[in-house]
Amino acid sequence: MMPFDIHKLIESREGENYALHSNYINPQFAKVLKTIGFDKVYTKAKGPYLYDKDGNEYLDFLSGYGVFAIGRNHPKIKLALTEFIDKDRANLVQMEAPLLSGLLAEALIKRVNQDGIDTVFFTNSGTESNECAIKFARGATGRKRILYLHHAFHGLSTGSLALNGNTEFREGFGDLLPGCEMIRQNDLNQLEDELKKKDVAAFIYEPIQGKGVYIPHDDTLPQAQKLCQKYGTLAIADEIQTGLGRTGKWFGFEHWNLNPDIITVSKSLSGGMVPVGATLTRRSIYNKVFSRMDRCVVHSSTFGQNDLAMVCGLATLSIIEEEGLVEKARMRGEEIVEGLKKLDAKHEWIKEIRGRGLMIGIEFGKPTSLKKKIQWNMVHQINSGLFGELIVMPLLAKHRILTQVSGHEQDVVKILPPLVIEPDHVGRFVTALDSVLEECGQITGPMWEMGKNLVKHALADRKAATA
Repeated sequence: MMPFDIHKLIESREGENYALHSNYINPQFAKVLKTIGFDKVYTKAKGPYLYDKDGNEYLDFLSGYGVFAIGRNHPKIKLALTEFIDKDRANLVQMEAPLLSGLLAEALIKRVNQDGIDTVFFTNSGTESNECAIKFARGATGRKRILYLHHAFHGLSTGSLALNGNTEFREGFGDLLPGCEMIRQNDLNQLEDELKKKDVAAFIYEPIQGKGVYIPHDDTLPQAQKLCQKYGTLAIADEIQTGLGRTGKWFGFEHWNLNPDIITVSKSLSGGMVPVGATLTRRSIYNKVFSRMDRCVVHSSTFGQNDLAMVCGLATLSIIEEEGLVEKARMRGEEIVEGLKKLDAKHEWIKEIRGRGLMIGIEFGKPTSLKKKIQWNMVHQINSGLFGELIVMPLLAKHRILTQVSGHEQDVVKILPPLVIEPDHVGRFVTALDSVLEECGQITGPMWEMGKNLVKHALADRKAATA
């Protein structure tokens, strides 16, 4: 048997990506990627760039759904991991108190800088962090109900899925976690009606919602926090996408000067290298869960405190601070919005631009001119989620900029670039979007050919599913 050689293995099998996924992983997703022209074979990445097998360069304005805040393959992360691996440290002994998880917990508490938030539980992902938050809230309060917002997305494992305001993710999975109820965005009266029953363990919110990039009214979250405090309900801030500089502040809740009881983080904490998540809370809450010596492992995660993840977390926090990425996100975000507002005045397809820092949603709406209104209606009669795809497809195919729609059947394109982008990247994106929106006004052309191809495959797929 030949010795294992990862370099030779990759070189010999490069390009088989979609065949392998079709055969062994997720054939439906592979089919979608091929249908929309996203079936690229990326072989290299650096900072805000991706490179395909032919050496073409792409600007990454998706950043792994927010994972690559510090850019891809950051040299300081690579160096930290290499140096650590060479130390041959004892990892995941389990019956010990690891140094690195203690150091990362200390560093996170320092950055969150919130009164009373002083304890950390480490996980492997965002959804696991939210599962932990659900258990902590129920265990600490003795209550079972959890309230969440319309359009919410908190993960896809069973408990987190029960807090999901998007029915397309819940369909087909039967009854989920009982006691979870949805509250309309900005409806404080409905929230109080539920809280006053005094059986709600927690109210969970994303400071800015990932699905649609919806931002609450200025008074909603501060008033919601006061109501939670009044009725003994814990407030959980889901900072998995908004945290660690994404919105131009270390944490999204800082935009409203909030003081949540539990904070969940993940995604960018990994440095894009090793999965990691964390649930930050108050010692008083933690002690009600881990209440006795025989309950010291009543909640646990096998790989939660693994050293490689802790190294990535520590290095990432250091990089964000050293490179001033929080402030950089704020500045680049303002530049993008300024550029988009100029397009808004020029293209009647644009309905609204919203976001904070480098988490921005561009919502499209029905134009007023007759010709474009007919085009809009035609697209939406075919598929209510098609227009956004007709934007992101040419952005990739023609301009080599990777973006994606914000959610199922939404006319919203979301951009989540790495926090390391520069002004020339901003200009490139705005110019490319301008060009794509110009093409929208034409009945024929590459954009509409892509749309026809997408619809053709969707109809064929639907027919095959019902046959």
